[in-house]
Amino acid sequence: MHEILTLQLGQRANYLATHFWNTQESYFTYSSEHESLVDHDIHFRPGIGADGNETFTPRTVIYDLKGGFGTLRRLNALYEIEEPTASDALWNGRALIQRQAAIEQSAYQQSLEEGLPPPKLTTESVRYWSDFNRVFYSPKSIVQLNEYELNSGLMPFENWTSGEELFDSLDKEHDLLDRDLRPFAEEADHMQGIQIISGVDDAWGGFASKYMDRLRDEYGKTTVWFWGLEDGITSVPREKRLSKLSNTAKTISEIAPQATLFIPISISSAALPSYVQLATVSQWHVSGLLATALESITLPSRLRAKRVTLGQLASALNVNGNQNIAKLRMSIDQKDAHNGHHRPGRMELQSQSMDARVPSQDHNSSDNIEVKGEETSVFDIDFFPSDMVDHSRGRERSVKKSHVFGEIETYRGEEDDVDEGMYQEDEGPERARRRAAGLRIIHKSSTVLPFPMLDSFPHIYAQSDSPKGLSVKASLSTDTTVALRIKTLQQIVSRAIAFDEREALRNSLGEIAEAYEEGWDGGSDSDDD
Repeated sequence: MHEILTLQLGQRANYLATHFWNTQESYFTYSSEHESLVDHDIHFRPGIGADGNETFTPRTVIYDLKGGFGTLRRLNALYEIEEPTASDALWNGRALIQRQAAIEQSAYQQSLEEGLPPPKLTTESVRYWSDFNRVFYSPKSIVQLNEYELNSGLMPFENWTSGEELFDSLDKEHDLLDRDLRPFAEEADHMQGIQIISGVDDAWGGFASKYMDRLRDEYGKTTVWFWGLEDGITSVPREKRLSKLSNTAKTISEIAPQATLFIPISISSAALPSYVQLATVSQWHVSGLLATALESITLPSRLRAKRVTLGQLASALNVNGNQNIAKLRMSIDQKDAHNGHHRPGRMELQSQSMDARVPSQDHNSSDNIEVKGEETSVFDIDFFPSDMVDHSRGRERSVKKSHVFGEIETYRGEEDDVDEGMYQEDEGPERARRRAAGLRIIHKSSTVLPFPMLDSFPHIYAQSDSPKGLSVKASLSTDTTVALRIKTLQQIVSRAIAFDEREALRNSLGEIAEAYEEGWDGGSDSDDD
């Protein structure tokens, strides 16, 4: 069935994943006449509820700190199990019970339980990711880490080594893979891969790095996609910026060499298109924007027709075998907002980015293959982290032309714009020819299934009220600009990392950066570091 398992590590990851699961739940159809385009068995597991009826719950393991789950209960309407209780024989003295005040359930969750029309959600009413959750989870999916408390001022979960130490202590006591992940893996008939969603610029980066080490020990050949969440540096207090970037450098150094694909994602300080109205202080808003792109670009991996696995998608990006850090971009089709006359950001030409070293190719405008000297797809939103402490070297190198090694594009939209199930990939002799010529390896897919506008989703788009959903174009690409980002982190390491680990980390980052410059001169000889 090509199942995909998901690991959610931390509050930011759980906000994003909640949007993802709400979207997957919306694809379920309950009529034999209308079969869903999405194969639910890939991300959902069948089971039997307390009433004996068949259930479907996500194939996911959710980690969060104490207080991070909000009103979400480990037990729910589908599963009624008894929690283990301490034996009276352990203590013969008088017991004094102190209970922490329960978090009041949101009006949205109350209406879902009662089967009533839910009220409109706002940034004030969404306090936790569970406040807008629409999905039941298996009790096996819920893992609360009581050693740290969410938003604690006394013991903040911010230091990278704190995450490492927490994983080591828990794994020594429980063997986390055996307890938490293996039950889901053993249920899978033919596992397609594992996707991990985690913060990388705080202690969750250290926790995730240790988790990745254990994953590779147990599942060495399994495809693993890692979505690395970062806060935009401009939104972080100045005194914490170096610490955040140092945490990020450590996470990339540890995880990128082991992941099949590593996708760093952030909302940078760059201006968003006018059709996006985002409250950047709201994780509900920010994660909604990120989830639109994540859910769209991975959609081909769960379609019933013309399915493309996570491994095949990663192969199209990792052209030379050592380029597995990818950039995520997206555009929302604004046809309806412009009376159908124009689609800004869908597929436009960018003639000013031509590279004279690559001969011009004669392609139909519908191909829009993004290589220098060919027509270029333009995207409105770039999620690749770009905010840096030291911009001087970035300005110096910004004049260099970038080279794209590989790219995958997914378009989802209206029927008159989509060749349903279309699949295009450079392979065989054509792939070899394009690689030898320094041209981009391209993979495209499309579907008529739009991105649904649910009542749990924030109104961040101009077309948020569209009953048809959104037409979205998303892209993942590997290119030479990744090297600039890694090398900038490498420079930061010199100022923020202790001497005993500085050189090892610098060398590790240097090796990663070299993979995105090898065999390609971006048009400038001034590239000394």
